[in-house]
Amino acid sequence: MYKKIDSAQNSLIKQCLVLLDKSRERRKQGIFLVEGQREIQLAIEGGYEIQTLFFCESLFLNNMSQFATATTQIIEISLEVYQKLAYRKTTEGVLAIVKTKELSLNKLEFKSKNPLILIAEAPEKPGNIGALLRSADAANLDGFIIANPKTDLYNPNIIRSSVGCLFTNNIATGSTQEIIDFLNQHNIQLFSAILQESKPYHSQDFTKPTAIAVGTEATGLSDIWRTQSYQNIHIPMQGAIDSMNVSVAAGILIFEAKRQRGF
Repeated sequence: MYKKIDSAQNSLIKQCLVLLDKSRERRKQGIFLVEGQREIQLAIEGGYEIQTLFFCESLFLNNMSQFATATTQIIEISLEVYQKLAYRKTTEGVLAIVKTKELSLNKLEFKSKNPLILIAEAPEKPGNIGALLRSADAANLDGFIIANPKTDLYNPNIIRSSVGCLFTNNIATGSTQEIIDFLNQHNIQLFSAILQESKPYHSQDFTKPTAIAVGTEATGLSDIWRTQSYQNIHIPMQGAIDSMNVSVAAGILIFEAKRQRGF
């Protein structure tokens, strides 16, 4: 028998609601909330520690043991409580409190000796960040770095929009200068997606250790990326406007790099 919570007024449930709403509390406590079997499984496979599991017996049809370790607390919650916590009201009936990870650059370890990295400068919209994470996962990149982050990566909207790819990517954050220094230390050539002093992306060689940096749709990359890059690149436009969604642009660039590398 598991401990059961029937009331949304329970102190632990109130704590979960705060974690959903307040990035400050997520940072302070070092924990966040994850909803859904797939997302929780991806978090486990990504090396995240599951602190507490909540399940609603009327919705959850699987064995809890696949998500739990010896230190995981398992709690049954009523349908009313589940619907209070869950964004997707009729999904699999399971949520988890998960410990955050340190996302500093010095923790970043590459999958290969010839890394391909995507850098996004100061993305704000959770939907865009989620889409970038999905593209990075689809390309099996060696790293995804966010420069000068403005949005908490453990925001539940990012977890949802990334369909769990927050947990499948090798992620780090840092300031612009820290990232440029990191690239130089590891002999990784930087290509900045920017219009000024740029060449068409498909004219470049991405087969060496490479980082591709993209900026926001509103302001693009800050000037330091232009001056510090190995080469500035652009995607030739044939329409009336000169920009596209950042995740679409990133997808075009990283998959050209993958094509050149024979994948």
